[in-house]
Amino acid sequence: MDDPYLNDLRGEFNSYSSQLKKLNKKLVKTNSTDEQLEIVEQIDLLANRMENNQKQSVKVTKSRLKQRKKKSKI
Repeated sequence: MDDPYLNDLRGEFNSYSSQLKKLNKKLVKTNSTDEQLEIVEQIDLLANRMENNQKQSVKVTKSRLKQRKKKSKI
């Protein structure tokens, strides 16, 4: 489905994913427990954003499918 809003959501998700990969690499390299704690908190925040993004994407997709069904019935 080609929808501008869904494309934006996919772009955001991909951005979060790349940030997550960078944080994971940074976490593996660091030895400081304080820095590790900070990185884990950032990872948790990104995971929550990704989850919300996916929920919104599912809602929008369902809504778009309903709109298509209504149009096809008319």
